[in-house]
Amino acid sequence: MKLITWNCNMAFRKKAAAILAHKPDILVVQECEHPDKLLFPDNTPKPTHVLWFGENTNKGLGIFSYGAFRLKKIRIHDPSIKLIVPISVTGGSFDFTLFAIWANNPEDPDGTYVAQIWKAIHQYQKKIKRTQTVLAGDFNSNTIFDKKYRTGNHSHVVDKLAKENIHSVYHLHHAQVHGKEAHPTWYLYRHADKPFHLDYCFVSKDLSDKIISVEIGAHNQWSQYSDHVPVMVDFDL
Repeated sequence: MKLITWNCNMAFRKKAAAILAHKPDILVVQECEHPDKLLFPDNTPKPTHVLWFGENTNKGLGIFSYGAFRLKKIRIHDPSIKLIVPISVTGGSFDFTLFAIWANNPEDPDGTYVAQIWKAIHQYQKKIKRTQTVLAGDFNSNTIFDKKYRTGNHSHVVDKLAKENIHSVYHLHHAQVHGKEAHPTWYLYRHADKPFHLDYCFVSKDLSDKIISVEIGAHNQWSQYSDHVPVMVDFDL
């Protein structure tokens, strides 16, 4: 199974061919337009299922499945936590819960970005288990942005998930330390000399044991499409 998360920087319909060339089974796309606007060319692979969440039809959170996988929003979804959505993924050889993430809620006085994830992992703590759990998307956060005396920073999120034996596949597979990543996922103004690591895929141990590869897109390939590059994870499932 290949899972990809990518903030496409809007107009996904014009950029879909580039990411679909990597043949995802599950694709999480931030800044994705509403499905009614997704008019793909005839030769573009069509998804089996599509879920979309957001208030701006030009810029929401899209989740796409291909092949046998089926997607269903779980009833415990709390729309006040934007935009983090628990989704049941079934139909493949391994069922799991996917938390699709675009941490971006400027209306929340508690915090726009990582505060949303901190709230979500408490709100959904009974569903975030040691098995069959994936959190993937644009977290808009990194340990380097931690506010030392504020509860719910990036390091707190990482530590709380670690207590459930849930870890970032990139950091596991490439032996990286949070805040010192060798491979950025976001480039400010698309400039190669302004790199940050903001996009993640966290998984429970039953899935991390099945990782085949973790690839972070290259700036020179993806900067024509977005200020983010994709995170692409292959599992032996």
